[in-house]
Amino acid sequence: MEIFLQTVLSFPTVLFSFMLCLAVIYWAIVALGMIDIDLLDVEADSLLEGTGNAEGLAGLLIKFKLNGIPLTLVLTLLFFFSWFITYFAELFVLSHLDLGLLRYPLGLVLAVIALFIAAPISALICSPLRPLFHKMEAPNSRSVIGQTAVIRSGRVTLEHGEAILQDGGAGLILRVRADEALAFKRGDRVVLLEYLEAQHAYRVITEAEFRGI
Repeated sequence: MEIFLQTVLSFPTVLFSFMLCLAVIYWAIVALGMIDIDLLDVEADSLLEGTGNAEGLAGLLIKFKLNGIPLTLVLTLLFFFSWFITYFAELFVLSHLDLGLLRYPLGLVLAVIALFIAAPISALICSPLRPLFHKMEAPNSRSVIGQTAVIRSGRVTLEHGEAILQDGGAGLILRVRADEALAFKRGDRVVLLEYLEAQHAYRVITEAEFRGI
């Protein structure tokens, strides 16, 4: 245990240890239903809006075809595999070298290399999952206005919320928005009233309100 703790707290493994801990806490909170999964559901495509080319994190995701997958899932996988790589690099190599101050620049290089190795591994895992995260594209959004969907998230606010629209198949998962005072909860039936292009989401109201009851 002492060797394990020493390794996970060494540089650069500690960077990914910290990030992985945050990811585990996030998914634990999601599992408990305290927040909705789409709270941090930002896809690589949205990171590129308004830019002429892919750079940084967005460029890495596009390069390895990780766009179209929720960023929270992608980052969790990237952090895990990067942690795995740096952990064993530290355990079997770095810990046996007298690096002194060279540990930090060398550690940063190792961290970058670990990310690039982790990216294709994450892509291999995410590729089969891509259809599960398919969402309706904006050009077709108007065709579902007025249809009824069922809330799938714990609650719906002006910032987040999800609903399922039955389309004769597995159903479409849509982002929905509403005043929190309406107190929508999982299982409630709502009507898609308006498409909010800036948020790629739909404003929803109750069936009774839509019918003027």
